[in-house]
Amino acid sequence: MHFVQNGFFVALSLMSLDGNTVQQNRKITLLQSLIPVVILVALLMFNVIFAFEDDATGGSNQFILLIGALVAGIIGYRNRVSYKFMMQEIGENLKSVTTAILILLMVGSLSGTWLLSGIIPTMIYYGLDLLNPGLFLPASVLIAAIISVATGSSWTTTATIGIALIAIGKAMGISTPMIAGAVISGAYFGDKMSPLSDTTNLAPAMAGASLIEHIKYMAYTTVPTFIITLLAFTIINLNLDYQSTALETQSLHQALNAFNIHPLLLLVPVVVVICIVKKINPLIALFIGTILGAAFALIFQPKLVSEIALNSGIAKIGSSPPSLTALNAYKGTMLAITQDIAIETGNISMNDLFTAGGMKGMLNTIWLIICAMIFGGVMDAIGALKKISSSLLKVATSTFGLFASTLGSALAINITASDQYLAIVVPGKMYKQAFEDKGLDPVNLSRTLEDGGTVTSVLVPWNTCGAYQSTVLGVNVSDYFVYAIFNWLSPFMTLFFAALNIKIKQLAKN
Repeated sequence: MHFVQNGFFVALSLMSLDGNTVQQNRKITLLQSLIPVVILVALLMFNVIFAFEDDATGGSNQFILLIGALVAGIIGYRNRVSYKFMMQEIGENLKSVTTAILILLMVGSLSGTWLLSGIIPTMIYYGLDLLNPGLFLPASVLIAAIISVATGSSWTTTATIGIALIAIGKAMGISTPMIAGAVISGAYFGDKMSPLSDTTNLAPAMAGASLIEHIKYMAYTTVPTFIITLLAFTIINLNLDYQSTALETQSLHQALNAFNIHPLLLLVPVVVVICIVKKINPLIALFIGTILGAAFALIFQPKLVSEIALNSGIAKIGSSPPSLTALNAYKGTMLAITQDIAIETGNISMNDLFTAGGMKGMLNTIWLIICAMIFGGVMDAIGALKKISSSLLKVATSTFGLFASTLGSALAINITASDQYLAIVVPGKMYKQAFEDKGLDPVNLSRTLEDGGTVTSVLVPWNTCGAYQSTVLGVNVSDYFVYAIFNWLSPFMTLFFAALNIKIKQLAKN
């Protein structure tokens, strides 16, 4: 990664010659703005479909993003955009994802300690008894939605209950991409509707609407979309084949015997959820969850901790490790926090459920995010993002066209800038006056920003949200895409309401 990035910087340095003397005095054209995007998407599709498939995020996609950034940089140089200015924009982009990167590292450490302590196995154990296979998918949507509304965070929801639901559903013989789609659908419903959500606060702030009015007005499109999503997953669930469910569930129960299952272990996820609800910083909440997970591992799973320490991250069911020492307690928990760990159950089909990557498992995703921010930073520096959005705005001659252009801009920025916050901020700034000129209340814009920016971010593999969710849930974006029904249906619901002029609030006349 270091070599690739240095190569990119050297290439831009050679192009700019003297960055301090180059002036930004030539406007970029729409064709020039689209060239890096077309090249990027074409190469990424080739990577995923033909070359590397599921392994594309292991490094090749990252390099493709740097190629896209290089193409954008060449176009910027030809338009007299200085190297220094491009680097400044890249720096700002990288700063904007610092918190996201730290959260990724903390989620990795949390997943490791929650596996070693038996928290995730305990959630699976009770989930198998409580959840009916015949209604598992719609139940997953509802559970994820409730947790996400309570916490205001889709990321926290998938990192906690989402991981457990994936394991439970897999034991029931349900397709993992289906479960991931259900969890993501529910999580992003909560992310949109919760007053605790950062995007739910950001959208009305950019549009000039109040938070309460925004949530109330957003419900008109969000609730029908959510109901359709529930019905769709209910129909899918009713048509699934459960012939192997009983056998797989029995095998999972046998595998769970490796852990000391205890209801007190559920206190840890409850504490994390309460921390988020109380508006404690997510990083602090996840850190608390990691430390509590490590402590509970020493209390409830001392033998596993000892074996993880002695065998460099691997524990086997049925072995008899020596008593836990202070050194092994430290080493075992640190391995769970930072490295790959695996609990080998003797059943190969079940082993994948009891592995965790720790902080190390998040590095490919972090690498992807960094490279995406480099691409987005150069695209912003050369004016490509603004040009694409302004071009869409020019064709918005009708009310429907204005809604469609806003959605298109949000989606375009999710693809090019790889960040859902920019997908809300940039169109929010650009379209605010246009909505006012049409006599439309700001809640129309804030709702459209959420329907186009917030929910579609998870559908783009190199977007921070898509990269995060695919890593945490262990499912590629291309695999869960079609099942993230709520996410891809939301923009269409907004267009449907706009086309039929349903709940299009007008500005109050003085």
